[in-house]
Amino acid sequence: MAESEVAIPRHVGYIVDGNRRWAKKHGIPTYEGHLAGYNAVKEVAFATHAAGIEYMSIYIFSSENWKRSQEEISALMSLVLRLFTTDAKMFDDNNIRLKVLGAREGLNPKILKAMDKLEERTKDNNAGTLAICLNYGGQAEIVDAVKKIVQAGTKPDDITADLIAENLYAAEVPPVDVIVRTSGEKRTSNFMLWRSAYSEFIFLDKMWPDMTKDDVTAIISEYSRRHRRFGG
Repeated sequence: MAESEVAIPRHVGYIVDGNRRWAKKHGIPTYEGHLAGYNAVKEVAFATHAAGIEYMSIYIFSSENWKRSQEEISALMSLVLRLFTTDAKMFDDNNIRLKVLGAREGLNPKILKAMDKLEERTKDNNAGTLAICLNYGGQAEIVDAVKKIVQAGTKPDDITADLIAENLYAAEVPPVDVIVRTSGEKRTSNFMLWRSAYSEFIFLDKMWPDMTKDDVTAIISEYSRRHRRFGG
């Protein structure tokens, strides 16, 4: 690829990190950090799709996050419900399709109902797909895929990598081309374990609430400089 060419990834995954530290740094309650992070999600999501990226996945609540305080969990879930209800119109305004990846167990019935309704409502939107990873764990996703295959009576010799991929959560969501994590941490935290087999990784020092559309441009530029070999 020539130096001046821009490579647009098909799927960018974001690991949201730093909301709480951002709030502490600014001397404000944790909820305000999550709210600022929520607003950053919207800006980054629309900028990502506007740049021509077909799929964006975002890790907003892991299956391990239930260990946090009940107060913080309630605040996070209120923002999730807001995304699926009060702010749901922005999906249609921007022609974005919603897919939710993760386990349903433990989620509030109100969230499940709103989530299902919005997925159905946006299923024909075609400007891009926003995959929300909610109550999500990469290991659990693979385990659940294998369970489905076993329950279908598949013979061991017939189990292939393609078959497992076909049984992942929202199987139409493709492998992740580049995974971006904020706040200076350098780990995947159980995110997209199957789909990240050949992902590029970008680790940013800035906290998630400080992310803007300009970062999307910088991420694409950095991705364009990478040379992906897929083992070749």
